[in-house]
Amino acid sequence: MTIRKMRTELGDTQSEFAARYNIPFRTIQNWETEVRKPPEYIIELLRQRVRADLANRRTVNLPEYCPEKRTLPKRSDFIGSLSWLKAVQACLGDDIVFALDQALMCQGNFGGRSDEYSVWVYGNDAVTDYNGVIVIGNRVSPYDVESKNGFRYTNLSRTISDAFANESILDMQGVTEAVSRYYYSNNEKFDGISVAPEYQERFERLAREAIEYYKTKR
Repeated sequence: MTIRKMRTELGDTQSEFAARYNIPFRTIQNWETEVRKPPEYIIELLRQRVRADLANRRTVNLPEYCPEKRTLPKRSDFIGSLSWLKAVQACLGDDIVFALDQALMCQGNFGGRSDEYSVWVYGNDAVTDYNGVIVIGNRVSPYDVESKNGFRYTNLSRTISDAFANESILDMQGVTEAVSRYYYSNNEKFDGISVAPEYQERFERLAREAIEYYKTKR
């Protein structure tokens, strides 16, 4: 797999790919134009990291507002999160799979925020024509997807893994609240939640935070 193919599979620009893997922008340009050839061990290392990021997409930066892009319905104009998501889905299309905070709303585990701006999805990159939309992957395993009320969204385990992958730019309140609700509605157990081995230690910390989250509110 060439460097260009790796980059395009992620949907990154050259500068985004360079930032994602901490490689000088000029180096990426030289590799893609074949001015220079990357060492084989670098290609293999990048192949492994790209494969991991495609399976559990990491986003480097939150998108900034662009006046040339279209605008989604405002969360504050709707009484409930589901009615807002219906309006958002009408703009983005039925093919999207809601992820992260929006998946938690679909699950009924998080009410969202009145000033919600970011919308996390799996789907076609074309939906980023709308401000606030963040595509964390073009595809997601159907085994990680649930359907309800006309929505498709990642299940709780996949949502948690996606949250850890994007933690540097994600407000973790929604995930913490969701895991806390799950714990107290599941006989104070985390049975049924499964995360990748590399996130197990981080999940144990989240679990402790989640137990405390609602303990003071009960």
